[in-house]
Amino acid sequence: MSQRSRVLVATILGSAIVFLDSTIVNVALETIGRELPATFVGRLEGLTYVSSAYFAILSALLILAGALNDYYGRARMFRIGLLGFGAASVGCGLAPSLELLVLARIVQGAFGALLVPSSLSILTATFEGEERGRAIGLWTAGTSATLIAGPLVGGALVQMIDWRAAFLINVPLVLLALWPAAAIEESRDENASGSFDWLGAAVIAVGVGGLAFGATRGQQQAWQDPIAWAALIIGAVAIAAVPILMLRRPNPLIPPSLFESRDFTVVNLATLLIYGALYVSFAAEGLFFQGTLGYSPVAAGAAGLPIAILLTFLSTPAGRFSIRLGPRPFMTAGPLIMAGALIWLALIPNDTAAWDADPSNFASLVPPIDAIVGVMLPLTLFGIGISLVVAPLTTALMGSVPVRNAGLASAINNAISRVGQPLVWALLFIAMTASFYPTLAELVPGLDVNDPALRDAVQPLASVHGDVPAEVASAAREASIASFRLAMIVSAGLLVTGAAISAIGLRSSAGRRGET
Repeated sequence: MSQRSRVLVATILGSAIVFLDSTIVNVALETIGRELPATFVGRLEGLTYVSSAYFAILSALLILAGALNDYYGRARMFRIGLLGFGAASVGCGLAPSLELLVLARIVQGAFGALLVPSSLSILTATFEGEERGRAIGLWTAGTSATLIAGPLVGGALVQMIDWRAAFLINVPLVLLALWPAAAIEESRDENASGSFDWLGAAVIAVGVGGLAFGATRGQQQAWQDPIAWAALIIGAVAIAAVPILMLRRPNPLIPPSLFESRDFTVVNLATLLIYGALYVSFAAEGLFFQGTLGYSPVAAGAAGLPIAILLTFLSTPAGRFSIRLGPRPFMTAGPLIMAGALIWLALIPNDTAAWDADPSNFASLVPPIDAIVGVMLPLTLFGIGISLVVAPLTTALMGSVPVRNAGLASAINNAISRVGQPLVWALLFIAMTASFYPTLAELVPGLDVNDPALRDAVQPLASVHGDVPAEVASAAREASIASFRLAMIVSAGLLVTGAAISAIGLRSSAGRRGET
């Protein structure tokens, strides 16, 4: 294998590990909540942190990680990222409690932040001209394939082996990537100053993490926990400090001058809402399909296949047409279609049949009609919508800033696309739990829904634990469906708002100004 081929294999594997992990974990959440003990957090609360903590740290460190790559060397930081991500994956796979799993996920997110920006920068430094275009095309195809394989692989690992395999699968992939990574020649930005805004990254992490944790913990503890209130206050102060630091620090993490571009500001605001709704809907669906509807992990993974397939094959044509027509029509229509799909998904009937797909039984792999009409068709529509958004959004972003700022603008947008997940998930956690238990009380008169034992056994979207009467279990399913509907409606509202911001704020020619 030539040196350049090894570089290509290493960067594809390095990026695929990060993308694969996020898709696999969504399928594993329900089983994790059912099997992993927790001492200090509730079941749904802990699963919220498993997902949100990773995104919060990843988003806070992405921009800083890009600067570290440029200064210390992309190959070096790529290898450190691989080793750290692999070690953190072992920590996740061996975690004896939900609390320790959350801590391992935080470490995983930190090293994932090193891998995301380094892969493309290594390809850019290694290849030139047409070879670079071909290499990036192969990298895109390789990482896109993980979107298709991830849910199915995750479902199979969880169902046929154990949920821990969903994390430990990263270890052989890291080892496979380390061998070709040894062939990567070192490259760095000789003009990089080495002045890193550690304070800015820390403040963003504290702000996003504090607000997300404080809101989630506060709702879990009926707003009686002083730690939750302290986290909310600290998070709010940190978020308020971000623009002040941007304006006052000599080398801010996020240069405020970029936001002088109206289109750059609009694109990033739309990104926050659209991707926040996107990521939380994926996590909620993974829990709901298995915990409430009774889907097997393989079925839950297969249900999302239409999204991955459509995103893989429609993104390129959408990007090509957005250059010709401008991205505004796509960034308006795409989120509206996604919102319509979530409303359709919210209409799922209470008596919908479970899909117990089992790889050892070929006949069970055929989805029942309820799964096709109530789940897969809405998700197919969702896949069409997101396919209209991804590439045109990138086109609009690159057209909103001068070419010399393209790398930094991409890093900022990449971070913003992830920062919405912990904040929106905290909002949905409050909405779902606030509606779930009153609904349960209405369905089962006389039931004490404030009983800690009941709340531990019966939680939104999750399967029922312990010795729970059939009447309560049936009511919990109905209340979970109502909570899921609320979550989908809130997510759809965020998507509609993102579409409105794009329609009103974007100039029709945005995305065609990148060379100026």
